[in-house]
Amino acid sequence: MTKADIVNEIAKDTGIDKATVLTTLEAFMDTVKKSLSDNENVYLRGFGSFIVKKRAQKTARNISRNTTIIIPEHNIPAFKPAKTFTLSVKK
Repeated sequence: MTKADIVNEIAKDTGIDKATVLTTLEAFMDTVKKSLSDNENVYLRGFGSFIVKKRAQKTARNISRNTTIIIPEHNIPAFKPAKTFTLSVKK
């Protein structure tokens, strides 16, 4: 399902025009991105959590040059679904 499909479904279910739904959806995504970039987790009860995970520093190898490189510690975004969400998908 694409963003356009989501917009079409919400517009059909709610009766709100597609432009308004698209603006709202993009504002939601921007808010989540901004919160995660500020190291703030986003919790949506019954749906899940958008969280920031910290990846530890690690050593990797460049096989073509036969050298080792160090990948520094960094943050990555992640999604953890709520238990009710997980159970509904398993059915």
